[in-house]
Amino acid sequence: MPAVPWLHAFVDVPADLEDDTRRFWSEVTGWPPSRPWTGHPEFVSLTPPDASGYVHVQRIGGPPRVHLDLVADDFEAETERLVGLGAAQGDRHEWWQVMASPGGLPFCLCGEPNRVRPAPVTWPDGHRSRVAQVCLDIPSAIYEAELAFWTEATGWTPERARRPEYDRLRPPASSPLRQLVQRLDEDDAGESTRVHLDIGTDDIDAEAARVESLGARRVRRIDRWVVFADPAGLPFCVTPQPPD
Repeated sequence: MPAVPWLHAFVDVPADLEDDTRRFWSEVTGWPPSRPWTGHPEFVSLTPPDASGYVHVQRIGGPPRVHLDLVADDFEAETERLVGLGAAQGDRHEWWQVMASPGGLPFCLCGEPNRVRPAPVTWPDGHRSRVAQVCLDIPSAIYEAELAFWTEATGWTPERARRPEYDRLRPPASSPLRQLVQRLDEDDAGESTRVHLDIGTDDIDAEAARVESLGARRVRRIDRWVVFADPAGLPFCVTPQPPD
């Protein structure tokens, strides 16, 4: 199977958090929100200039979360393949197929023929940043099985990370997002796989101060990155991942 060429991230929030979440992530990325999608006003994309959007905000009826969309050319064949790997099949829509990983993480298959990867934004002080990575947060009891699923699902190359609780899935150059995979401590694990966004930057302190000024709540610093919560309470990190 060819490697998944493009990954989207959706920040899903209830209606009372929608406006603040759209504003916050628009200011974090530096990309204005689109008009609501035709026929689906619950969706808004953040639109980089002269490039394709891959960060979106969706209004939902449940609690805040992040979900992923994998680009696939053939929904039917790819749905069948992923079900064979242990995914659960959900509703089929005109533009996308709803699914869930064996660990319970919701994701979709979608089609998008024309994709242009955006460049990082350079901020007034000269530092650069971009939402550059998604991190799958997996309970330790299901970690190996879930890592195997996402490796096969994406076709991306697995790599050991510097810290023992992490693995990486290395994407093709076309993808705007890398994928980090984290084994959670028992106290933090819960029962299902979750996902959070990581901002890549060439100046951690400057980017951390910037997102905090936009309304992010600083949670803690770990090693070389800083953990925050967005206005909906969703965790994200400012990391030294190259924004390019």
